[in-house]
Amino acid sequence: MGILQHIEHQISALNDLIKINNDRITGYQKAIEGTEEQKLKKLFEDYIEDSKEYVGDLTEHLHILGGDPTSGTTLTGKFHHTWIDVKAKFSKKDTVSILSDCEYAEDVASTAYRKALDDKELIWKDERIVNILSHHLKELKATHDHIKELRDNAIALASQSKREEKPIAERADTKITN
Repeated sequence: MGILQHIEHQISALNDLIKINNDRITGYQKAIEGTEEQKLKKLFEDYIEDSKEYVGDLTEHLHILGGDPTSGTTLTGKFHHTWIDVKAKFSKKDTVSILSDCEYAEDVASTAYRKALDDKELIWKDERIVNILSHHLKELKATHDHIKELRDNAIALASQSKREEKPIAERADTKITN
């Protein structure tokens, strides 16, 4: 691979990561619209700001390479957001499903960053961009773990709530049949 091809490959990879971050921004905006919980809204707003910062970091390095940043999103992200919209129309958006969607998006973002760092053809010669990508990946993993913990807690609360309601429902059924 020649120098020019190598630079073009890096520019393409960085633009892919910008698209992934644009997907995160769109996803968290949808999550904000889907929840009434103010703490979650604030958390999602913080994650949007993180992605905007990541886009800024990636854009800066793109300019160093002589590339122009994209403003789009990934095709997969578009499909995922469309699916979320369709699902929301036919079912109630609860905290568990919102957090599950967010966790999935964090998996996708982390995978994209891991692939960019592991791609043998990219050969990131600038240690600064390697550090930036590694830092972003570390933060994405922390976000994923936090979202997963929140989702697991929401599942546990929902399960506990159902267990507590069951005896009431059983008593109600008994009264109806008597």
